[in-house]
Amino acid sequence: MPKRTLDHHTWLISELKDPVTASNYLNEAYSDSPKMFLVALRNVGEAWRMSLVATKAGVGRESLYKTLSKRGNPRLYTLDAVLRAVGIKIEFQPEKASSVRSAPQRQPPRAYAEGLSLKKKGRAES
Repeated sequence: MPKRTLDHHTWLISELKDPVTASNYLNEAYSDSPKMFLVALRNVGEAWRMSLVATKAGVGRESLYKTLSKRGNPRLYTLDAVLRAVGIKIEFQPEKASSVRSAPQRQPPRAYAEGLSLKKKGRAES
């Protein structure tokens, strides 16, 4: 009796219908390489039906296929629109906390600092 199994791509497409799974998949693909990210984004588009994604993103279906092809180079606007269409947002995080330098502490403008000291003195005298 033959086993009933799905091929990997069919299983993957069914799993990517969940926005959490899709966002984790896209993050991992992006950390690998930009080419892998485009392949992953195309898989997510297929999972959500490319024509529906194109409609929600305000992009032509044929244009979306070309953009997400191996030779595609999506613009940020298209990338953002496609991700929003499948319920995913772009978020930026530092790679490592130790590698990020803290921003230098700025001193408040002199007039502002003097105004604060005058307010404090005025309150103390009242």
